Amino acid sequence: MAEVFKLGIAANNDQPILEVNSIEVLTNKGIVGDRHFHESNDPYNQLSLIESENIDDYNIKFGLNIPYTDFRRNVVTKGIKLNDLIGKKLKVGNVKLEAIELCRPCRHLTEMLNQKNILKEFMRKGGLRCQILSSSKINIGDKIEVINI
Repeated sequence: MAEVFKLGIAANNDQPILEVNSIEVLTNKGIVGDRHFHESNDPYNQLSLIESENIDDYNIKFGLNIPYTDFRRNVVTKGIKLNDLIGKKLKVGNVKLEAIELCRPCRHLTEMLNQKNILKEFMRKGGLRCQILSSSKINIGDKIEVINI
């Protein structure tokens, strides 16, 4: 069953991600308290997800133990293939989202983690960017499902 495994936010781009138990999201604005929250926010910057399984595979392959939230996505999922969801609508807990595009790993992530392999290893495993369609809270353990609205 697909679910929210970890949650994280950061007030500024150059700060570490703070792991939290819940986040409050506002339609078309983003996550309250996060670095990408804006009144009229670009849909590509509102919320991001990444599969815990991809992080696990990376850590195993390179003999590392990088925490999930260090990969700088807001929602770490378990039990769902995110790449299959582009253009689809999801429900994460009580929050409705639309999957916009794949997240590409960035140089900033490579530098923050001091891992040169990130760009290559996460090219199609870096998660999803989502537009927030409804305001509510997302909690660890919330179920994730594909919906039609």
